Amino acid sequence: MTVTTPKPRSTVPALTPSPRPRARDAAEDAGWPQLTEAVREAGRYPTRAEAEAVTRIVLTALGSHVTGDERVALAQALPREAGRLIASQIPAPHPLSAREFVDTVATHIDGSTPATARWDVSSVLNVLANRIGQSLTTRLLAQLPPGYALLFGRADLAPTA
Repeated sequence: MTVTTPKPRSTVPALTPSPRPRARDAAEDAGWPQLTEAVREAGRYPTRAEAEAVTRIVLTALGSHVTGDERVALAQALPREAGRLIASQIPAPHPLSAREFVDTVATHIDGSTPATARWDVSSVLNVLANRIGQSLTTRLLAQLPPGYALLFGRADLAPTA
């Protein structure tokens, strides 16, 4: 099997503008640059700005699909800016399948294809899973439809009867 890395795009618009904090405390937002740098490295994005834009789009989309205690725990486990992106979304009336989720993200990234959107989503969600740990990742996956595990960098194993 041959795996190819999608070519980087030059522009990535934000899904929805998120309000930025008026006054930033350096310690409070220190985790955001670290998070976006980890996404830049994982996704092999040429600039931190591109990684930040992709991170915002994916976290905003994820925020509308995670609810309840898991949503609160996720927002608290992330840097303040990322937590705002998660917590500020209105919950979706029904969760999207993993494929629909990727397709939705693709519509918000200029020049995106299903393959590049899958790369973008996986880049962010792999970093997210590493940051929040196995326990919370497992709780999130239990809440989401089948198929999301691969996007979080986990095997998607179906139980056998």
